[in-house]
This record gives sequence, C-alpha cells and structure tokens, in this order.
Amino acid sequence: MSLAAKFDDIVARADELRDQLSSGITGEAFVRASRELAEIEQVVALINELRRTERSFAEAAAMLADPEMHELAEAEAQSLKGRIPQLESEIQLALLPKDEADERSAILEVRPAAGGDEAGLFASQLFGMYQRYAEAQGWRFEIMEYADTELGGLKEGIANVTGRNVFARLKFESGVHRVQRVPETESQGRIHTSTVTVAVLPEAEEVDVEINESDLRIDVYRASGAGGQHVNKTESAVRITHVPTGIVVAMQEEKSQHKNRAKAMKILRARMYERERASLHATRAADRRSQVGTGDRSERIRTYNFPQGRVTDHRINLTLYKIDRVMLGDLDEIIAALAAEDQAARLASFTTADA
Repeated sequence: MSLAAKFDDIVARADELRDQLSSGITGEAFVRASRELAEIEQVVALINELRRTERSFAEAAAMLADPEMHELAEAEAQSLKGRIPQLESEIQLALLPKDEADERSAILEVRPAAGGDEAGLFASQLFGMYQRYAEAQGWRFEIMEYADTELGGLKEGIANVTGRNVFARLKFESGVHRVQRVPETESQGRIHTSTVTVAVLPEAEEVDVEINESDLRIDVYRASGAGGQHVNKTESAVRITHVPTGIVVAMQEEKSQHKNRAKAMKILRARMYERERASLHATRAADRRSQVGTGDRSERIRTYNFPQGRVTDHRINLTLYKIDRVMLGDLDEIIAALAAEDQAARLASFTTADA
C-alpha cells in the first residue's frame, strides 16, 4: 500500500469514529472509539496540513507561468516544496509502532564482568554515573541493592529509577561496557581492559506479570557485608527463585525481611516482564538488525578509554573526547544520538515495508 493510500485510510477511519461518537454509542464501545480517535487525531492533523501544503504548492507552481507573479510564486513554491517531505517524515514517525514500555520507570542493574578488582571499581563508577544522570533528569534514584568489595568496588548494584520516560532514555545502556586504563594497583603503568555489564529493565506492575506463589522457592538467610563485616544476626536476607524460569533474585540491602522480599519481587517482576517482551519482539529485532543493537548483555556496546580521554559507542561509531564529563553523568549527547539512530532505522523499515 502506498503512503498516500495509507493516509487516506487513516483520515477515513477518523471520520468513521467521529460519526460513531456522534451517533450516541455508550459504554465500552464509546470508550474504545474515543481512545482510538485520540490516538490518530495528531496524525490526521498532520495529513490535513500535508494536503493543504500540496495544494498550495500546486497553485504556486501554476503561477510560475505568469511573468508578473513569477518571482513571488517561485519563492513560495520553494518554501512549500521543502515543507512537503518534512511533513511526510513527521507523519511516518507518528505512525511508527510505540513501545509501551518507553514511558515506564526502570530497574537498573550493574555488575562487574571480566577484570577482577578493576572491573568492580569501574562498575562502582558507572553506577555513580547513572545516579548523577538520573538526578540531572529530575528522576528518583532508589538504591535497592549495593554490594561492595573491600577495595571499594561494586559486586552488584541495583536501582529503581523512577520518572517519566526513564526506560526510553536508558534502554540503550544495556550491554557490555569496556574500560581501558591504568589501574591504581598497577605499578608498571600498563593499561588494563575490564568489562562491566549493564541491564535496564522496564518496571513491571503486578498486572503485567502473573506470578503464582506455588512457583516460588523462597530462602531466608543472614546478610553479610564486604569482607564478612556488618553481619546481620537475624535472617533478613531473601533469595527468591522462580522455578519455571530459573530466575533468581537475592536481596539483603534492608534490615527487614519483609522489605527485602518486596524489593526482590519487584526485580523478579521486571526480569520476567522483560523476558516476555524479548520473546514477543525477537522476530522483529532479528529482522531489523538495528545498529543500536538488541540490548543483549553479551554485546560490547561502549568503550571508555581513559588515557585518550575518549568514550566510543560502537553501535553508532560515535566518539566523544569528554570522558570526565561523561563519568559525571553528562550522557545527553550519547543517548540522543542512540535514540536518533534507532528512530532512523525504524523509519527506514517502515518506508521499506510500504514500498
């Protein structure tokens, strides 16, 4: 179907919905029609503007033959000609499938991977980087779990980042982050390479995921801090295993077993919700092969090279020489570029499908 035909169908559907709403329908039918009309009204307004612009362009083009009007008509035609593709692009973007998780808050998980103590130290820095970025966005950053090492590194950090469009901004951070630098413990001045994994999951509500209590195995035990310090004398730590999927969540940040269990369940729901989303979107992701990547934690997405002062995102070949600012939470330029690349890839897929 051509774009023009698709636009005709959308306008016709809007007219049909308006007729239904004015005919006196009530109840669920009224709610469904109102919701659908609200979803397409913005697109219809853009289509109407496009058609007005096309008519005006045709009129200006016809006036070019008149010597007295030629100069004025030429200027107007040039302006309108540039506006037409811009409007077509805006309409196509408005028609792109929405990720309903984009508006949600998110669960952020950061863990060291390869590199021993140095990986733990960098994981701690990354966790702090995201905390500063969240604060700059006006989001709430609640630490749910923070297990540190004797050297001040991070074994595991989990945070609940709450705010508007959190997942939309942070979802491209999922993957393997690589650091290249000389560790403080390196006496020979050699550059080491370490990696940290980051996972960003959309926060799930209870209605999103059905969890049967009979599918859960819950273990309680005494919590302990780094190096065996801060041992809790009560069994407040909680480990929840979802037997059918094998997903395990352990929580010991709080002194209350009840609070630890509530936090563990929130993380479990998020992981199960993301697992379900990944399964539903696997085919689409495989077909698209976006440069931004799938968010798989096995992907090396970014390198932080401290000796050269650069940060490189490998998915979009973006290199910035401002590593100090990035580590302080200045991620706007990187995230905006990733979002733009994803949007361009989805738009290309949309136009190809309609060709």
